[in-house]
Amino acid sequence: MTSIKVENLFGGYSGEPVLTDVSFTVEQGEFFGILGPNGSGKTTLLKMISGVLPFLKGSIFVGDRSIQSFSAKELAQVIAVLSQHSSQAFSYTVKETVELGRYAHKKGLFQTWSQKDEEVVQEVMQWTGIEKFQEQSLEFLSGGEKQRVFLAQALAQEPEILLLDEPTNHLDLSYQKDLLDLLHKWTREKGLTIISIFHDINLAGLYCDRILLLEDGKVIKNDTPKEVLTENTIQQVFKTKIEMHQHPKVPAPLMVLLPDDALENGGTEEVTEDHIGVFDDYILLQSPMMLKTMSSGVIGSGIGWYNTFINRYVDKSYHSRNYREELKRFVVEKGLDPSNTVGMMTAVKMENVQYKQYRDKDFSILVVVTAGVGNAVDVSRSVEHPFVYRPGTINTWIIVNGRLSEEAFIQSIITATEAKVKALAELQIPDQETGTIATGTSTDSILIAATQKGKYQEFAGTITPLGKLIGKGVYECTLEAIQKSLKRSPDL
Repeated sequence: MTSIKVENLFGGYSGEPVLTDVSFTVEQGEFFGILGPNGSGKTTLLKMISGVLPFLKGSIFVGDRSIQSFSAKELAQVIAVLSQHSSQAFSYTVKETVELGRYAHKKGLFQTWSQKDEEVVQEVMQWTGIEKFQEQSLEFLSGGEKQRVFLAQALAQEPEILLLDEPTNHLDLSYQKDLLDLLHKWTREKGLTIISIFHDINLAGLYCDRILLLEDGKVIKNDTPKEVLTENTIQQVFKTKIEMHQHPKVPAPLMVLLPDDALENGGTEEVTEDHIGVFDDYILLQSPMMLKTMSSGVIGSGIGWYNTFINRYVDKSYHSRNYREELKRFVVEKGLDPSNTVGMMTAVKMENVQYKQYRDKDFSILVVVTAGVGNAVDVSRSVEHPFVYRPGTINTWIIVNGRLSEEAFIQSIITATEAKVKALAELQIPDQETGTIATGTSTDSILIAATQKGKYQEFAGTITPLGKLIGKGVYECTLEAIQKSLKRSPDL
């Protein structure tokens, strides 16, 4: 069943059209979002659907009935509205304000308050988190609290369709999430149809089944969030620079604004060998700027922005259940900030580190490697290994003085891994369990970091300019680091 059908709608104020030939349908139980810049006609459209504002041309159907065939009371039994600027002319209590939502269900001259009315009011107050101050006067509540009261009032109508104009406006972050989680749940469990204007693009992408994108009163797109919220479309409609990513937990697009200075690709400052310090119990690289990183570090793993990189020496007998917290404490003891730090650990002596700067015409990289091979493993036969920790690991850092695409970050890891494997093969490093040539160790870690300034590197495969430097640098540094380690500490 179609809850709302809008066909060739024209309309506005004082005879001036704001909306031009707008058409769409919303199905029962759908969470339907409306997006667009200021002045695009979002609120005007919602007023027409609610019956408050007449339209010049076109049609709106609620179910199989034209909206113009409903009386005000009939429409209130089907559609409830929460506007952006709800107001209250009289000093009601919270509960009295919510009770007004039951008016649409009253009949006759003598309207009595029923047990059903009381149950509905108490239920919606509990849902919206306002039952604790139901006897307080509305005028003494904060803007966010009032917004929740008016939402409860709308829900007390028990509508089939709920119209919302920026429902999270004035709400704290936790209440935004709780409210939208609840609304989304109602669409699934109660079949409630929701049409909501959103100011926050990411919230719309996270909760809506479909999104209508308006610009200058016209429909630009009407589709799923994945189809509507594309980088090019949002930049064109909202006239601002954004970058699209993917939500880390759910299949939803995630838009991030780009400040002007993030778009400036200049700057000659680099991360160099001069930024590295080698001490008895750790190696430290402190960058003069924040670097975008992808790493498998003990702390700071995943994707993020960091300016401090530490590789800590631990004895081969080291064992700690809380190794992450223990490393964070070590970082603090050295006067460093764990929130800005990627940290790794190794049983390789710090004196065995190998690092070197590699340059191309327009960019450079810095490669840092510590390598021990006492724990060397042939990945193709790793099933023959017991799950036992042994000392020996290869930790690789690659710092790129340039801009990397997401694809280049991933390809950098692939290229670096191939170079590491080549170094082990060159030295004929054996897997002690199988006697075959090892491909790495069971505890290897890698870090790719980029200044995100300067020359843009879209790819980092083995024959690209960046890939060539990474391949050469990781191969040479790994080879030399292993040779140092074997000479000074053959058991590592």
